[in-house]
Amino acid sequence: MSNDEFTPDSTLQRLYPEAAVGGFSRQDGQVEFYTRVNALIDENSRVLDFGAGRGHWAVDPMPAMSRRLRMMRGRVAEVVGTDVDPVVVTNPSLDSAQVVDIGAPLPFDDSSFDLVVADYVLEHVTAEDAKALAEDVMRVLKPGGWFAARTPNKWGMIGLGARAIPNKFHVRVLKRLQPGRKAEDVFPTRYAMNTKRDLRQQFAPHSLYVYGHKSEPQYFGRSTLAWRIASVVDHFTPSRWAPTLMIFVQKAER
Repeated sequence: MSNDEFTPDSTLQRLYPEAAVGGFSRQDGQVEFYTRVNALIDENSRVLDFGAGRGHWAVDPMPAMSRRLRMMRGRVAEVVGTDVDPVVVTNPSLDSAQVVDIGAPLPFDDSSFDLVVADYVLEHVTAEDAKALAEDVMRVLKPGGWFAARTPNKWGMIGLGARAIPNKFHVRVLKRLQPGRKAEDVFPTRYAMNTKRDLRQQFAPHSLYVYGHKSEPQYFGRSTLAWRIASVVDHFTPSRWAPTLMIFVQKAER
């Protein structure tokens, strides 16, 4: 399906009628996150997409604006991708890709990138690997460069729900909630890098900026009732317990 053929699903249109204008809601987390990411790059930037996967968003139906914001290839000097899954080499949004084993150091020289992006990746990192991963990400960034991540909040509704369900049942549960989601896009969750406190410890002494975000409850598939309930819960939830964390870390200038 091309961008021109994208149509918001009926649940999104019913609860967020503004989605008729461009295909996204006023609370769209993807637009929020990647708008800020785009503010950190220019035509000379070298970008690392950490945990890039197959790049499902580049081939699956998506609003044209969201795709434009996410597709950095061709607008920056280079986009390099890494993932533990060999499928990353098929990702059409990358100039090059490398398979990196879980817990292995990134195969790049110090100060190689201006920006590292990790979109819904940190929740899969184990407690044993978290500190080393944070240090390695900072190592490959240039001084003053940025690490940008979007991930569920450990204490948010999504994080609490995911941790209440054993990993072996995640595919089964998500298949019921999100019938269109592919099994290869579901991974075990750990939640070792998903609180402000953990992030402050893991990314010290660099500058950390974290805020909670409440997007439309896409996680609940197309159930209008589930969306309404989730939206009411979100409305009364303090920002520190918002479902999603937007994370930006600037590497210290030596």
